[in-house]
Amino acid sequence: MTSDALQKTPVIYLIAGEPSGDRLGARLIAALKTEHPGPLEFRGIGGEMMEREGLASRFPITDLAVMGLAEVLPRLPRLLRHIRETVDDIAASRPAILVTIDAPDFGLRVARQVKAKDATIPLLHYVAPSVWAWKASRARKMAGYLDGVMTLLPFEPDYFTRVGLAADFVGHPVLESAVAQADGWAFRTRHGLGSDARVACLLPGSRAGEIERLMPILRETTELLDERYPDLAYVLPTVSHMEARVRKLIQGWRRQPIVVTGEAEKFDAFAASNVAIAASGTVALELAMARIPNVIIYKFNPVTSWLARKLVKSKYVNLVNILLDEEAVPELILENCRPEWIADAASKLLSDADAVGRQRRQLGDALALLSRDGIAPSHAAAQVVLRTMKKGRS
Repeated sequence: MTSDALQKTPVIYLIAGEPSGDRLGARLIAALKTEHPGPLEFRGIGGEMMEREGLASRFPITDLAVMGLAEVLPRLPRLLRHIRETVDDIAASRPAILVTIDAPDFGLRVARQVKAKDATIPLLHYVAPSVWAWKASRARKMAGYLDGVMTLLPFEPDYFTRVGLAADFVGHPVLESAVAQADGWAFRTRHGLGSDARVACLLPGSRAGEIERLMPILRETTELLDERYPDLAYVLPTVSHMEARVRKLIQGWRRQPIVVTGEAEKFDAFAASNVAIAASGTVALELAMARIPNVIIYKFNPVTSWLARKLVKSKYVNLVNILLDEEAVPELILENCRPEWIADAASKLLSDADAVGRQRRQLGDALALLSRDGIAPSHAAAQVVLRTMKKGRS
């Protein structure tokens, strides 16, 4: 490599495929700006948060935010086109490193094709796929083309290092969230909720498919809860690009939830709530940070549900339960995702102080396992990126 090439501003190419990855990517970009001694240029695919940090996304992140076989198939031609175009753009950009963030169905396909096209570009994946839960063979396949993987959970690196892929536990990003600074009293004041009102937080997910599947179930659940708790109020945080869809889906509900968007409002809603009913995902750890007693739900379409039962090996889906190896948080998923059972689980957390205290202690125990030597997860990740980039360039 020539001295002129070394003096150019390094290009870091990042790909995030959904809102949680967008948040990770934005924090990583901010940390890279701090950790790197000189200027950096950021290109790739991301959402609003990454764009605020200086990345111009090649196409809307919503094009990639799909989950499940039945949801992906109708959009497959567009996804394949995006993969081809992204690989070509990376080849033309000649980045110092490619970092794919979560969304492995898209990001890892891009990485594999980039490797075949230009083996000199270091490839790093952020958020290890759950090889401990299903498709363990993915770890060995990833080792064939990636230079490293960054994991969020402390037990994950061994699944990759044993097949020859460098892996670093960087800590979980939930530890950097602003949820601990949320203001529940301010939320109640803004939305006309009294200090003694009981509040249930409804979290149907951020993807269109899961929202469409879970909202009817949540509607029936709230009707059952209304009979037991006539004073119960509902709040429903959602992402901005799904707000209109959510508002349409709650038309006709017996008791209208308070719909809010934005991370600050979501966290304030958590702090104002007595219980949460949430789609399985990262939000489970955010609720743990807020120490909000919660119930986890999820339901796929029938085809994906059948595949999940056949392929998934993990005993639990909620990360709190996985970390503790016990069902601290009730899980009502697939065929168990039934309004009457969800209402019963939520009722217990609204009426049983011992159950609430026990779950809050367990949430704290799980969070204690997610930190890494006092280093903020985004900065730990930035250090791995820069180390891998330097090694690749040399």
